Amino acid sequence: MIAVAGTYLLGRSAGDGAGVLVLAGVTVGAFFTALQTFVQQHSVENLQEIYSFILGGIATASWHDVALVFPYFLVAVIVVLMYARVLDVLALGDVEAASLGINVRRARLIVVVAATIGTAAVVSVSGLIGFVGIIVPHCVRLVLKTGSMRVLLPLSLVLGGAFLVLCDLAARTIEAPAELPIGVITAFLGAPFFAIVLRSARGIA
Repeated sequence: MIAVAGTYLLGRSAGDGAGVLVLAGVTVGAFFTALQTFVQQHSVENLQEIYSFILGGIATASWHDVALVFPYFLVAVIVVLMYARVLDVLALGDVEAASLGINVRRARLIVVVAATIGTAAVVSVSGLIGFVGIIVPHCVRLVLKTGSMRVLLPLSLVLGGAFLVLCDLAARTIEAPAELPIGVITAFLGAPFFAIVLRSARGIA
């Protein structure tokens, strides 16, 4: 949450636009990666646990963990779904959204805070499982031929969970009885998918 807040504030101070925000994210990410490396170097006895968390997994998760993160998850989902229509308008551009009476900065801040709270809560239990938020929404968009957040958000929520279950099944099966980290499976699937999405976006542009 501190990383997201730092990225948001740095991006705001440097100017508006998605490109500035991405550069701010890269800067903050590099700083926290250095901090993470520093911690690892001073916690050699816990390196296995640290790497397991970084790669992600739910093998040790329990219903107690579910109960622990559920309130944060529920609040995040409710807020984001409530702003689905606003996100549809924001997709048209900040100027167009502002002309329709939407406080762009406030709406974006609320959605970012809600999404960050939900993500931080889940990551505290599962570790870092990447690419799910890239693969699932894009697949839903391609299949349904719609960009409406009122459709994409609830479907991505359900199908994202289903996709993670399938990845967990693959992680438990590929090298059974050993278990691969789920983050490895999602990265193997997500990296090529992301490359295809970038190539398609360039072709459209």
